[in-house]
Amino acid sequence: MADIALFHSVLGVRPGVLDAADRLRAAGHEVLTVDQYDGRVFDDYEEASAFAERIGYPELMRRAAAATDALPDGFIAAGFSNGGGMSEYVASVRPVSGVLMLSGALPLRMLGQQNWPAHVPAQIHYTRDDPFRRQNFIDAVVEEVQAAEADVAVFDYLGAGHLFTDSSLPTEFDAASAELLWQRVLDFCDDLGA
Repeated sequence: MADIALFHSVLGVRPGVLDAADRLRAAGHEVLTVDQYDGRVFDDYEEASAFAERIGYPELMRRAAAATDALPDGFIAAGFSNGGGMSEYVASVRPVSGVLMLSGALPLRMLGQQNWPAHVPAQIHYTRDDPFRRQNFIDAVVEEVQAAEADVAVFDYLGAGHLFTDSSLPTEFDAASAELLWQRVLDFCDDLGA
């Protein structure tokens, strides 16, 4: 059993985030679903991005870290899209056992950090044609994790959905890819929670 902090995408705590938390709990893990928006949820990426920018990313990172205060050291930081970056930031300021970046990975310098935490493994999951995918960002994170003497796995899925595990987004959801992602994520969590 692992403790997991789960961070939402720029769209907020949508049904896909709640479904993800339920899936992780059903596998025996304790999950804290972090809401950095105080209940606000969006359907449109542009509108959501404007809202996040009004809050400011330094404040969102502060909220992300503060939300984990009650978690014991060694939890897993996980996040969708923008939440992937939040999980990276939290891993740089709290002792974690692993990081899951689901359709979101940012070079640490973009988060004001220099080095990946030593020996902390990670997984990165994206569809191949995700319109928000930046291969150079993924490559930079892989280099940072490897430089910290940690394992990192990058998983590519067919399709172009960004939040492809969220069934409430029918133009992005891919059931087969989502199922494969969850098999890999649950194996990762089981290994770290053992």
